[in-house]
Parts: sequence; C-alpha cells; structure tokens
Amino acid sequence: MTDIKKEEEKSLNFLEEIVGEDLASGRYKSILTRFPPEPNGYLHIGHSKSIALNFGLAQKYGGKTNLRFDDTNPVTEDTEYVESIKEDIRWLGFEWENEFYASDYFEQLYGFAEDLIRKGLAYVDDSSAEEIARMKGTPTEPGTDSPYRSRSIEENLRLFREMRAGKYRDGEKVLRAKVDMSAPNMQLRDPIMYRIKHAHHHRTGDDWCIYPMYDFAHGQSDSIEQITHSICTLEFVPHRPLYDWFIEKLDIFPSHQYEFARLNMTYTVMSKRKLLQLVNEGYVTGWDDPRMPTISGLRRRGYTPESIRTFAEKIGVAKRENLIDVSLLEFCVREHLNKIAARRMVVFDPLKIVLTNYGPEEEWLPVEDNPEDPESTHRQVPFSRELYIEREDFMENPPKKFFRLAPGQKVRLKSAYIIQCDEVVKDATGKITELRCSYLPESKSGGEQSNIKVQATIHWVSIVHAIVAEVRLYDRLFRVEDPANEDGDFKEYINPDSLQVTAAYAEPALRQVKFNEHYQFLRKGYFYLDKDSSEDLLIFNRTATLRDNWVKEQKKQ
Repeated sequence: MTDIKKEEEKSLNFLEEIVGEDLASGRYKSILTRFPPEPNGYLHIGHSKSIALNFGLAQKYGGKTNLRFDDTNPVTEDTEYVESIKEDIRWLGFEWENEFYASDYFEQLYGFAEDLIRKGLAYVDDSSAEEIARMKGTPTEPGTDSPYRSRSIEENLRLFREMRAGKYRDGEKVLRAKVDMSAPNMQLRDPIMYRIKHAHHHRTGDDWCIYPMYDFAHGQSDSIEQITHSICTLEFVPHRPLYDWFIEKLDIFPSHQYEFARLNMTYTVMSKRKLLQLVNEGYVTGWDDPRMPTISGLRRRGYTPESIRTFAEKIGVAKRENLIDVSLLEFCVREHLNKIAARRMVVFDPLKIVLTNYGPEEEWLPVEDNPEDPESTHRQVPFSRELYIEREDFMENPPKKFFRLAPGQKVRLKSAYIIQCDEVVKDATGKITELRCSYLPESKSGGEQSNIKVQATIHWVSIVHAIVAEVRLYDRLFRVEDPANEDGDFKEYINPDSLQVTAAYAEPALRQVKFNEHYQFLRKGYFYLDKDSSEDLLIFNRTATLRDNWVKEQKKQ
C-alpha cells in the first residue's frame, strides 16, 4: 500500500469508513442517503453539517441522496418552510435525486401499523398523556402495563380504523407498539405510534386526522426508499433499537441508522423553538435576519456557500458533542471573501480635506479591484480637490507611532498621492471640521517618482463624486458563549449592540453593484448588498470584519 493511500485511509471519518467497508464487502452495490428535515422552520448552520455529510458521502462514493420532508405534524408545518429548505440546499451547492414527503407514505405507514396490530405487536390505548407518562416508569424502575394492553387484535383493528375515520377527539386515543415495559431503554416501553390531530395538513389537506410519530415514520420511510445509511445526530442513539425493532417486525428493507455529533456553535442558539421566539417576539426582523444562524440569514449577510461547506469540512464528523467557536465560521468566510471580493473605498465617519494646491480639475485614477486575484481588473476612481477621509485617520496631537495624518505629517492616499496636513479648521465648539492639506504632485501612485516613502496609507473618497449608502454593522446576536445553557431566559443575553446602522460615503463604482457580488470596503470589512436596497438608497450588510475583534473587545470589559 502506498504512503498516499495510507494517508487517505487515516483521514477518513468513521462514517466514510463504514460506507467504504459496506461497498467493499458487497453489502451494497451503491449507497443511498437522505436529508429529512421537518418543514417547521428555516434551516440553520447546524443543518448545513448534516446536508454536507449526507450529500457529501453520496457524492464521494458514487451514490445518491433523497430529500424527504418529515411532514408528520400538521400543526407546525408549512409550504413556506418547504420552499425555503429547497432553496437553501441548492444554494449550498447540492441537488437531490428524489423529492419525497413522509406524507407520501401515509397510506403505506397505516398499512404497516395494521400489520403490527395483526401480529399482536400494537394496541390502541385510551390512557391520557399523563397516565402514559406515569406508566412508563423511570430509568431505574420498570414501567407498568397499560390496562388496554391486552385488548384483542379484532378490537384494536376496529378502534384504530375508527381513529382514522375521525370518530374520536384529539388525545382521546393513541396507538402504541407492544414492545417491553421493563426495557432499560425507555424508548422501548410501548412507544406511541399514532396520535389523533384534527388539523389541516399542508399537502394532504383534511384527508387524515391521525398522524404517525417520528419514530414510526422515520425508519419505515427509510426502508420504503431503501436508504442504505440513515445518518442522524447523537440524540437519536436511544431511538436506534426501536428503529431496528420496527423494521425487523415488519420484515422490510433493513435500513440502518448511524449517529454523529450535531453542530453546536458559540454565541447563538440552534433550537428552532428558540429561533421562532426571536422572530415572533421581534428580537430580529425575520428568519433571514443577518444576525440569525439560519442559512437564509447567513446568505443575506453575505456568507458564501463555499465558506459554509469549508466550515463543515473543518469541524469534521465526531461521535461526541462539542461547542464549535463561531470564530471558525468567520475565519472560513474571510478566507474565501479575501480571494473573491472586489475592493472599494467607503468612508464611514467623514472628515473633509481640501487640497489647497490642487486645481479645480479632476482626474480618474486606475485602482486594482482585487490584489489577491492574479486576473484582477482595474476600475477608474475620481480624484478631486475636496476629499473625505475617516475621522479616525487624523489626530491633532498624535502619540508616538501614530503614522496616519497629523499636523505637519505626511500620509499616502490609496492609489493616489501623498498629502501633508498644513492647517486644522475648527468650528465654534472646537470640533475639527476641515483639514487644509497640500499634495505632492510627483508622488502619484505608479508614477516614476512614486517611490517616495511614508509610513501609512489611508483610503478616501472624492466628495463631489461620492454616493451615500446605508451600512448595517452586524455583530454576534448574544453576548455570552452558550446562551441556551445560561440561567434564566436565554433572551436576557441578547447583545444590545448586535446591529448598528450608519450612513457612509462611497466611491461611485458602487453604483454598479449587483446582488451576489461581494465587496471588501478597504480597512472596514466585507460587505454585501441587502435586499432592502432601492434605486434611491443602497444598503450594505457587513458580512465580517477584516479580523476577529470580538475577543479583544471582550477582554476590555
């Protein structure tokens, strides 16, 4: 075996090892995975790991992946979520082989349930939810049999058919599997298979008033589709024996479940219930608010599918839960945007500069779009007598090693000239309103004498040509690392400074901005055009800063 081959084998995660062995042994000729979201909310960054894993495994080993919506709870599900999920998966760069719904199998699942009743392995229970929970016992004490557990097969079939026909109210009866009320694994203590819900379903309408529970629908749907590797997160480990029990008793295709650690990330929450609270209670503007960990929120903020796929690859596939630092996700998007983002000059907090020895004429200077791109193009940027620079780039009484603009000090304007501050103009309150400067004509960037040395370069915008844009500066939504596990209401830990909105002055090239284009505003960060933009006002979301300042800021507090 070659060293390269050995290295490849060493780098395989445990799921890749399983799939490789299954194919090598001839257990399967090809693999079929599935991604089975419940359409009760928008996908978040945690789902991206599962998407990348299921689709990635199939791609690597020449298999296929089904998209199956687990739509067994009509109360919380909606077509809006179905469409958003499909859009997110495609945006991430994946395409499914078949689009299925658990509701496609309602009739078949009902038939499976009747099969189990006929085999004496399922029964209708009239007990309340509280009584069923009490009869289940505890992890250290066995459960007790329901008084309805001994009903005859004939009676159970009649009652189950009456449940389907709508004869009973919600909660009046359930269908339970007859497994083992003393099993150490509490999932096996006669789990509920069907419950009554008189609710309109987004696909089947009012055809059904009984709906299968996840544990009954999941494995059987896998089997119907002949899924070879059913990949779930670790919380489903206790459910695996029941998954196998149903398949064995029904004698159907033996799909098998494998578990991996779900993605938990710092400074956010992943629970759909908690995310829904944030939306419904107005803490964010919607599911696609750029502060949300949803894929649609990340997309709106300016994240790229490549960066999210790289993130999923870097965190790997593990068998133990851990908390991933959001800085890794931010690092991945910075790495990608640094390669693809066009550079633009935008001033957030303007200070006016007048070049006293520059004439009334203007000139257009060639500026490189992306120095990281070997095939980078150049744009023309207007230069004139009156400019804006960032207020923080000037100090009247600078400390040592402040190399930007100060009285009598020189600095280079990006891709333009070297200037020197000659006079500071203030208003009646003492606020600096204007700097009078002179420029060095021989210092033009790219010119024969442009090698005049200064110790700093700053960006700028020509005032007469500047366009005004709105800039939304997003930061982490929570101010603590693990808000879901803090004392009290998780919403108490929301970061009050997660969004700051400011006006900015941009070079005119930004007038040609398009959606799906990414920009680095020089020395400010990476930005992306927001959907709220109009012809009258461009709005940009900050995707990420140029470096991780969060840790530094936290240390100051």
